[in-house]
Amino acid sequence: MKVLVIGGDGYCGWATALYLSNKGYEVGILDNLSRRYWDSQLGVDTLTPIAPIQKRIQRWKDLTGNNIDLFVGDITDYSFLSQAIRQFEPGAIVHFGEQRSAPYSMIDREHAVFTQVNNVVGTLNILYAMKEDFPDCHLVKLGTMGEYGTPNIDIEEGYITIEHNGRKDTLPYPKQPGSFYHLSKVHDSHNIHFACKIWGLRATDLNQGVVYGVLTDETGMDEMLINRLDYDGVFGTALNRFCIQAAIGHPLTVYGKGGQTRGFLDIRDTVRCIEIAINNPAESGKFRVFNQFTELFSIEDLALMVKKAGNSLGLNVEINHLENPRIELEEHYFNAKNTNLLDLGLQPHYLSDSLLDSLLNFAEKYKDRVDQEQILPKVSWRRS
Repeated sequence: MKVLVIGGDGYCGWATALYLSNKGYEVGILDNLSRRYWDSQLGVDTLTPIAPIQKRIQRWKDLTGNNIDLFVGDITDYSFLSQAIRQFEPGAIVHFGEQRSAPYSMIDREHAVFTQVNNVVGTLNILYAMKEDFPDCHLVKLGTMGEYGTPNIDIEEGYITIEHNGRKDTLPYPKQPGSFYHLSKVHDSHNIHFACKIWGLRATDLNQGVVYGVLTDETGMDEMLINRLDYDGVFGTALNRFCIQAAIGHPLTVYGKGGQTRGFLDIRDTVRCIEIAINNPAESGKFRVFNQFTELFSIEDLALMVKKAGNSLGLNVEINHLENPRIELEEHYFNAKNTNLLDLGLQPHYLSDSLLDSLLNFAEKYKDRVDQEQILPKVSWRRS
């Protein structure tokens, strides 16, 4: 099958593109390379040295013999997008091509507007390109568990059956997003659901939890193929950030009480979930939702695990509770379902001491690249 990975130069996208290529899929990457530009805007860099995308792809071909097609451009440019899709002729489109940081979307009005225009318009353009030329193509879209918020009831996978005033219906699960970024994902979900219903498209929305780790079998083959590892307060995610903080002797930055509970998964499971979705496409006219995570942890749980692992490696790891820059519940009920992907064959990599040791050692290797000025959060959800 031919699979177009939109956003294939990013953290999840790059690992996915190499994984699928290694599995025998014919892969194309479409990316406007903006993730690199946002780093330069913020004055920060990934912990790991990232080669230009053209050199990464060439190195992959040198090592494996597998070619990855590259389309450099913006999916908000419909003429470019439709031309690239016509040229590549994908059987599946994997869509990572969005601004994915909640703090970035909350910096100011410009960043909020950019996030929503970029994400919502880009996704709409993909839907129209599919409708016009590839109506049988399967869209695998990266959503987020953050669409749901933290309701005081169990979180189902996309839909919930409700009985009200003696009548029953199955409806999209209510959304309570916590940032303008998460709101953009909700808008995407509504648009994709509508497009499937009226045009008969097929789509799978993968509501992903927080991803951790850096190495997959493919990205570990050569330093030229290495993946991003973000540690800053804007793009760094919790566990990755904590491991890097521990490696450089910085106290772990727990926001507020640390009781915020979320779904987490290893990046090796992210790429496998994409393959599972591709191999088991949605039916025509169907908008499926899978909750893509393997374990639930609170932020405090993660910090304590990193502290224990760091101490065992001889690191002096402390935990600091900072004033929470976000507006969110810091203690809450959280029980989310995640059975669909497991039923289709996902065999999870659970968070273990060996994985934490590996991540800490990886952070130690590149710790000289850390800019400590970028570690603490600088973006506040509150009115200034």
